[in-house]
Amino acid sequence: MLDVEVIEDPAVAVIALDPVRSRLLSELALPASAANLAERVGLARQKVNYHLRALEAHKLVRAAGERKWGGLTERLFVATASAYVVSPGALGPVAADPRRTVDRLSASYLIALAARVVREVGGLWRRALDAKKRLATLSIDTEIRFASAAERAAFTADLSKAITELVARYHDANAAGGRDHRLLVMAYPKPSDEPKEEKTCR
Repeated sequence: MLDVEVIEDPAVAVIALDPVRSRLLSELALPASAANLAERVGLARQKVNYHLRALEAHKLVRAAGERKWGGLTERLFVATASAYVVSPGALGPVAADPRRTVDRLSASYLIALAARVVREVGGLWRRALDAKKRLATLSIDTEIRFASAAERAAFTADLSKAITELVARYHDANAAGGRDHRLLVMAYPKPSDEPKEEKTCR
């Protein structure tokens, strides 16, 4: 089972976003039968079987063996991932694209950048999985509390200078066998209703 599956096909996104099917996916972190699921979600087994067939046809669940129960043989199913993200690519030409945003200090530009990360990394990860290889990435996630807008501006200037110096030091446009990487730095006010988490850097 994958930690996260990025959904790129619009038809698969429609299936996954259905409230009943989304609930079934959440219940299938561990293998279960249609009868098990019917009892948990309060639906008739025939209805659950209908939804499971749709999920299986779109590769959101897979068979996980069989078991005998009351003289019958039940099929077990399990979700293909612990969580799912719909790629902006599923929206086709109306998907957010940073190339269409002029104001690089706007929230819409930040959202478009985040959407591009999901689309590009999702595609790269899928190809890496198919090739049974790891995808080299870097993630840094932390929080910072600024005393004032002036402090935030000073931090922005210092960070920009540091990144510019690092890029100048390590970027080699003529490196034989080198590979281009995207580097993004994002910052936005933390939502007040979000639970506090331990600060981490990975």
